[in-house]
Amino acid sequence: MKKSEFAAMVAERAGIRKKDAEYIVDLTFRCLSDALAQGERVSVSGFGVFETRERAARTGRVPSTGEQIEIPAAQVPVFKPAKQLKEKVNPS
Repeated sequence: MKKSEFAAMVAERAGIRKKDAEYIVDLTFRCLSDALAQGERVSVSGFGVFETRERAARTGRVPSTGEQIEIPAAQVPVFKPAKQLKEKVNPS
């Protein structure tokens, strides 16, 4: 599902214009991205937790040449789904 399709679903379920739903969806993801960029943890009850984690520096290899390169440490975004979301996606 693309973001525009998601916004259309939100508009239909909320009974609002698609343009308004697109703005809300964009704003939601911008705020989520900004919070993660500032190192904050975002918890959405019943859905899951978005946060960043430190990935350690490591040695990699260039596939075409076989040359070894150093990959620096980095902050990476991660998502941990809530129990309710896991159950909805994979009912018993």
